Amino acid sequence: MRLHRFIGNFNLSKNKLTISDKEIVNQILKVLRLKVGDEIYLGDGKENSALAKISAISKTGIEVQLSEVGKNESELPVYGILYCSILKRENFELVAQKATEIGIKEIVPIISSRTIKLSLREDRLEKIIKEAAEQSGRGELPILHKPMKFDDALTHSRANDLNVFCHPGGELLKDIKHAFQKVGIFVGPEGGWDEAEEKAVTNLSTGAGHYKIANLGPLTLRAETAAIVATYAVLNLK
Repeated sequence: MRLHRFIGNFNLSKNKLTISDKEIVNQILKVLRLKVGDEIYLGDGKENSALAKISAISKTGIEVQLSEVGKNESELPVYGILYCSILKRENFELVAQKATEIGIKEIVPIISSRTIKLSLREDRLEKIIKEAAEQSGRGELPILHKPMKFDDALTHSRANDLNVFCHPGGELLKDIKHAFQKVGIFVGPEGGWDEAEEKAVTNLSTGAGHYKIANLGPLTLRAETAAIVATYAVLNLK
């Protein structure tokens, strides 16, 4: 039987603890209808996890006994950062959810020249990211950054070992091999990058920086599809 996983500010260094987070308590008791004797996994969001057996339920929370405390080994060795333009409707939420399931470490919403939607519900995104991390068995929660302008995102990306800029004019993504530890992935808005943005990255790709312009293939992908495909491909390139 698959055990449910919850990530929170848990101290896993002791033999027992009390879960007091109202949202997690409601999920365990009202949604999953778990009882004394049932088991779950707890994660502290810092790659540590433990098997937790429900020992008591009270008004103050759920008491659990901990065992099998150790490091969650499911995290990918590549530290991926997704720089994705804010997308219309719920499409950016889909990107955040799937990128989390794939193993991304940081999500940077960017405002490019052709970005149409300029605002995000960060509280809702944080919840979606947390649930996706729990569902997929992650050991840590991806960092959600405040939205950045395109130029600021480029500045942020200079600390990365490699940056992949998705654009039809680049080399095939499958032909880009790397052994870098920290990789950035840039995906544009529904209308694509503008000429100034393309030129900025072209200049970087021909200079000393580690920037590659990558083509995802012959088909025209929606922005959210491109972000998900590129994230998976880049994090698994060898």
